[in-house]
Amino acid sequence: MAERLSTAWPLQQQWVPWALIDQRLLWVVVAATLLGLVMMASASVSLGQQIMGDPLFYFKRQALFVLLAAAVAFTVLQVPLQLWERSGVWLLLLAIALLILVLIPGVGREVNGAVRWIPLGVINLQVAEPAKLLLSLYVAGYLVRRGEWLRTSMTAFLVPVAIAALCAFLLLRQPDFGTALLLMGLVMTLLFLAGAPLWRFLVLAAGLVAVAVMLVLYSPYRWQRVTAFMDPWSDPFHTGFQLTQSLIAIGRGEWLGVGLGGSVQKLFYLPEAHTDFVFSVLAEEIGLVGVLAVIALFAFLTLYALRLGWQCHRYRLHFAGYIAWAAGLAIGMQAFINMGVATGLLPTKGLTLPFFSYGGSSALVTGAFVGLLLRAGCELAYARAEGQRPEEERH
Repeated sequence: MAERLSTAWPLQQQWVPWALIDQRLLWVVVAATLLGLVMMASASVSLGQQIMGDPLFYFKRQALFVLLAAAVAFTVLQVPLQLWERSGVWLLLLAIALLILVLIPGVGREVNGAVRWIPLGVINLQVAEPAKLLLSLYVAGYLVRRGEWLRTSMTAFLVPVAIAALCAFLLLRQPDFGTALLLMGLVMTLLFLAGAPLWRFLVLAAGLVAVAVMLVLYSPYRWQRVTAFMDPWSDPFHTGFQLTQSLIAIGRGEWLGVGLGGSVQKLFYLPEAHTDFVFSVLAEEIGLVGVLAVIALFAFLTLYALRLGWQCHRYRLHFAGYIAWAAGLAIGMQAFINMGVATGLLPTKGLTLPFFSYGGSSALVTGAFVGLLLRAGCELAYARAEGQRPEEERH
């Protein structure tokens, strides 16, 4: 096996052999994507009929986005991780440039008071999505280069924190509070997994909590979201409208749901039913059984990525390890926040549910993360096939 792979797949050349691709991850992604397409189609039927005169309008567009995302995943799968590692600084500059570009008057598109999108013809690019991916690639490379210093030097620890804070600041200017928190949480978790001392996180966490509290207190719309989260039924037709309608949808689903297509809340009661609250429609139509299945899909993907990252580090594939962690955490944390918002566990945030929510930017970036996960798994399988031993077996 090792000899065959060595001649059939030089790491920097040719297509990745099918035998190296982890089938479990691939089929979990396919299952999540297909279920997401079905639920997004169901959630968007009424909206498509009213706005575009075609009940399947949003489904057709999302199907196209899924095909493009699959093409992105396949392309990323063919790219050696070393190329991403070497391009880290340029990728970071591109991320910052996108976050600045969208704030320039006349460039960014405003929707519901937020300027988060750059029109690109058939798709509106939500710059926070590629910025999340590009920053993850840079931080992974930084942790490889500065891994030892990170454990002893405060400066080495603060550099990625400062870069993430800059990106979060630019996101807050849009404003996009949810993605800013996600970005900071992702970078902090990667630093922790890389071995940074715990006391630094406690100090930084205290500062971040203080900043978050100030941002909420001095922003009327954020304060409304917090009060609505604490008691949505006190004002169910204004500040608590989104959450109360979501909870009604989830409650109606009970164990087995009302049946696919049978949701009442998606009929213009539940705002953003096909994007931010598609999970609520899923809970209403296929019930607790469907909810647990979706949670299981995301749990498997996240735990798989964490385990893959750990195995990569054992074989000294450190960049692959950090990329696996970043991809799994980015998808898992965003899914947790979206489902937490829909169920009332977290204050309302405008974050999509990966694989399920309507949106081209989210689909393409999720596809890129999946491609990186698959590539990390392939490089690990190749190292094993070549006879490389884990780090602990070398001594």
